[in-house]
Amino acid sequence: MAPIAVPTPQVPLTPAALNVTVDKPSTKAAAAATYHPLDGLTAEEISAVSLAVRQHGVKHADFKAINPSVSNSFAYNAVLTLTEGIWNITAVTKLPEGTQPQITMDELLESEDMIRSDPTVIRLAAEVGVKPEELCADGWAIGYDDRFPQHQRVQQCLLYARFFPDSNLYAHPLDFFPVLDCNTGKVVHIDFPAHRSPTSGKLSSANTAPPPLSAPNFGLNRERILPPRERHEYLPELMPPPNVHAKEARDELRPLHVSQPQGVSFKVKGSELEWQKWKMHVSFNGREGLVISTVTYNDDGEVRPIMYRMSLAEMVVPYAAPEHPHPRKFAFDVGEYGMGVMANDLSLGCDCLGTIHYLPGAYVNHNGQPTKLKRAVCIHEEDAGILWKHTDFREGGKSVAVRSRKLVVSMIATVANYEYCFYYNFFQDGTIELETRLTGILNVYTAAQGEKTPYGTLVAPQVQAHYHQHIFSLRLDPMVDGLHNSVIESDLVPLDSPTGSEDNFAGNGFVQDIKTLGHASEGAREYDAVRDRKWTIVNPARKHYASGLPVGYSIALRGAATQLLAKPDSWVARRAVFATKALWVVREDEGNRMRTTPPDSVGEWTKDDKTLDNEDILLFLTFGTNHVPRPEDWPVMPVEHVRVVLKPNNFFKWSPAIDVRAVVDKASKVVEFNSENGNGHSVSEPVASCCN
Repeated sequence: MAPIAVPTPQVPLTPAALNVTVDKPSTKAAAAATYHPLDGLTAEEISAVSLAVRQHGVKHADFKAINPSVSNSFAYNAVLTLTEGIWNITAVTKLPEGTQPQITMDELLESEDMIRSDPTVIRLAAEVGVKPEELCADGWAIGYDDRFPQHQRVQQCLLYARFFPDSNLYAHPLDFFPVLDCNTGKVVHIDFPAHRSPTSGKLSSANTAPPPLSAPNFGLNRERILPPRERHEYLPELMPPPNVHAKEARDELRPLHVSQPQGVSFKVKGSELEWQKWKMHVSFNGREGLVISTVTYNDDGEVRPIMYRMSLAEMVVPYAAPEHPHPRKFAFDVGEYGMGVMANDLSLGCDCLGTIHYLPGAYVNHNGQPTKLKRAVCIHEEDAGILWKHTDFREGGKSVAVRSRKLVVSMIATVANYEYCFYYNFFQDGTIELETRLTGILNVYTAAQGEKTPYGTLVAPQVQAHYHQHIFSLRLDPMVDGLHNSVIESDLVPLDSPTGSEDNFAGNGFVQDIKTLGHASEGAREYDAVRDRKWTIVNPARKHYASGLPVGYSIALRGAATQLLAKPDSWVARRAVFATKALWVVREDEGNRMRTTPPDSVGEWTKDDKTLDNEDILLFLTFGTNHVPRPEDWPVMPVEHVRVVLKPNNFFKWSPAIDVRAVVDKASKVVEFNSENGNGHSVSEPVASCCN
């Protein structure tokens, strides 16, 4: 969909109208100075910035009132600087017509009230037995639909029914999609997805294209479909009343506590975090959510930079069903909603387990005021199994077993029906991992009695979950031993020489096929699982003392490699260019971190053909998972794990984990079982050494 503009209010531009007081020095920053220049804006700073923007409009307006046509309204980017504690606007840039800000939480919540008061929606819901107060609406960005004019700020509303308080509304999807104008609060159109004949499988509409807005679409050549009434609950207090298909809760597990009686091993100063030779800065913002910056490792006294900044740049969830309006369901959860805006205020002992330190977060809401999260980011340590181990199998040989621990920095976001859990894990062997866990509730749509679809799974009677993809873009700003880095692509390939030849007599030979990405035109890369393709960020100016190879960090995707399955010229591919390749490497362009228009994307940045070798570069790594829903994913999906791993490669002289001590856990016990009841009980044993 083309970007759209927010209409200008038709009111006098006065301080009272804007609800600001110009003569108060409220644009001054809070008295408490920010500890680190990379810290996210505090709630007080957000208030000051918001007021500075409003006051700028009042002070610099040379008219008393305006009454423009909506089609001539524009959006603007304002750049502010902090000088001596005062926020000042230093630049105002008019954006292309139709550009608009993110959908706000207020708009998402208000969409449900607007839907419930619309006469047409009320009538259509009543036809399938749903009362206005039972209607629930998930407001979605309307991925693409050129039937609507650019000036309209529209959402598509996915409708469900909640027949009992706190009941699982997603078990009762409705058969129509209202399109809502957020500015006017009016429903401007209603779409009826086509359905397939239970006998022939033929679509009820002539094709999968969207019908013209002027075409009569009520019913769309099909009967109305009653929402399924069978309850599928997940809240403990609602399980299992009569007519609920849910198992009795299993017996409680015996407690398993994570205890650190001597305290944690990490240190936090403001937003700076230190642990086991690692040091980094942790921040939070409304768009990206969790951001990790200035990652360094203390290598035997030398503090070595690895990554300047890591964050989630974008994500998209395209669905497979081709019949309208399902193809326009491809929300950009970072750019259109804000992963930080959707972040959870985390719960101790539930979201994070053990001895926890939290960092707060803040973001600007619909009214320009700060929304604060007390526990936006969780920091804790976890046991990570065995770090390394070896046993000399000879008689009298010794054994060493070293346990691994990891530092975990995490956040969780709820985006409508889905939950996304992001964990940046730092290990003692120099490994960095982004683990993304997906859970929550499937996006579902109703099915007629006996209807089947080739594009989804019936997870319950009349409840279909369409195939879809979760595609993320991880923005990496590397700083491997300095600002100037390169990217090397390596494939494992068998020797060309045939079996029986002089060079490959046994036929077993294989080597690395290595290529340096020299220019931006080479920066868009595909993943090749057969060749176990890897990319390594290297510093050509520094070599390993033994291998002679440049120091670097390798990126391992394996099961996380995902690229867009839609056609290259599809609606979603036109907007989500990043999802069409596994890796994008471009030159860093300081100050332009966020794209402002759809053409402003990595697909364009790779066309400039700037040099990439030994330069200040950026990487956008595409990862994710393809989701063919299972009935076992219903009513709430068990966590799906997706991992991206960055491992040192010629970076250290030898294993950086070799100096981790082999320490026995004295709290561990042997469990013996009573033959009569099978209940285990703990028996203490003399503590042995991990080095025998």
